[in-house]
Amino acid sequence: MHNITLAIADAIADSALEKGRALGFAALTVAILDSGGHIKVVKREDESSIMRSDIAIGKAWGALGMGFGGRELARRAEKVPTFFTALNAMSGGRVVPVAGGVLIRTAEGRIIGAVGISGDTSDNDEICAVHAVNAAKLIPDTGDKA
Repeated sequence: MHNITLAIADAIADSALEKGRALGFAALTVAILDSGGHIKVVKREDESSIMRSDIAIGKAWGALGMGFGGRELARRAEKVPTFFTALNAMSGGRVVPVAGGVLIRTAEGRIIGAVGISGDTSDNDEICAVHAVNAAKLIPDTGDKA
């Protein structure tokens, strides 16, 4: 598999939303992008605020664009803020360098897409993303060493 399928993307989004509800998190928005950064699925729960779709897409897009998960993006943004200011300018403001942007990898390590979640804290968003990618029998890459 070179790219995430619609069926898998849809299942990941549903699983992430279910996890958030089970944990009592705030209303979430989940975005799944394929490996080329194209939107496969966006699901926004009732009561999820207006900017959450853009934030979720930005978390996933940034992870894909740089090739590592949101936690590593956040660390690098803190260390070299000038670079990330330039990166955001070049990308039209599309990079959101925080937890909750998770690469989706095959067992062989190939990136087939990314999930971005927004709605609760970034840490809680990431919990839902990791759970959902694992449930799909794929490998979540948050940017932290496993």
